[in-house]
Amino acid sequence: MWGVASLVFCLFSILPGDPSRMMLGQRDNEEMRLAIQKKYGFDQPVQKQYLYYLNDLSPISFHSKNENDFTNVRNHKYSVWASNSFSEFEMLVKIPYLRESFVRKGTSVSTIIADTLPNTFVLAFAAMFIALALGISLGLYSAVHQHKFIDQFLSSISVLGMALPSFFSAIIIAWLFGFVWQQYTGLSMTGSLFEVDDYGNGEYIVWKNLILPALTLGIRPLAVVMQLTRNSILDTLGEDFIRTAKAKGLSARRILFVHALPNALNPVVTAASGWLASMLAGAVFVEYIFGWNGLGKEIVYALNYLDLPLVMGAVLTLSICFVIITILTDIIYYFLDPKLWV
Repeated sequence: MWGVASLVFCLFSILPGDPSRMMLGQRDNEEMRLAIQKKYGFDQPVQKQYLYYLNDLSPISFHSKNENDFTNVRNHKYSVWASNSFSEFEMLVKIPYLRESFVRKGTSVSTIIADTLPNTFVLAFAAMFIALALGISLGLYSAVHQHKFIDQFLSSISVLGMALPSFFSAIIIAWLFGFVWQQYTGLSMTGSLFEVDDYGNGEYIVWKNLILPALTLGIRPLAVVMQLTRNSILDTLGEDFIRTAKAKGLSARRILFVHALPNALNPVVTAASGWLASMLAGAVFVEYIFGWNGLGKEIVYALNYLDLPLVMGAVLTLSICFVIITILTDIIYYFLDPKLWV
């Protein structure tokens, strides 16, 4: 995590421009600029800013007792679990602090991520469910009908699905199903998981708004899963244990679903985990086009308004999610492959 945090800080530190000028906009003047620089530590050397950033991210941090110092506890909104005071500094055990948004004054980056990340997870898991359910089914059907017309047709469709960029397919799908055929589908071009009631009765869930963005986000992994399933099934059907099962007189259906399919899923699981992690980052354009209130949409707005703390916090959060998903994949892979038990 230290490497990811360091990389994120370096990437945004080399960006041209003065963050204080970006925050002030047309209200820019020398006095206000100096106040902003002091408040956010922009007046410090880059090396110190880097150490301050790591200190904020660390669960165990050290802070000066000098109220004029940037690291003083009163200058930040920490969620402290425990603290210990020394002669010249304080040691805190706290939740990692991602700082405050430049644009939404007084709102912490952690709060924004906590509000939007669950929606991105819902979208990513829905898209992956569509990709796995359809991809494995179509790949299995294609393998059973190898070299026939349906096999060649599905292979061609999968190549097209892998070649389509998400932002392009999002525009086409939103236009077709949300505008041209809207009277038949009943779907909207834009919409989020939660919408506000017109009569002031609070928020309510609109599941139909999930269909188009999930379908769009799932097209490319669906094509990959279908091809992987097809090729893996064909390879597995040529193994010795399959010939043994046939020699014992087992039915073709039992051989396919009980013996071949479970052994053919290992590369599919590996690919699915990689795609699930990439979906969290790849959802940026899809969420923006469909108006889905997720972390990807927030990243686009943060980039437009140069809200650096939010972008840095979002990138760091997605990186941590990627690491966690990779670890979980290795665990699942262990249980799926009996060879690793030895």
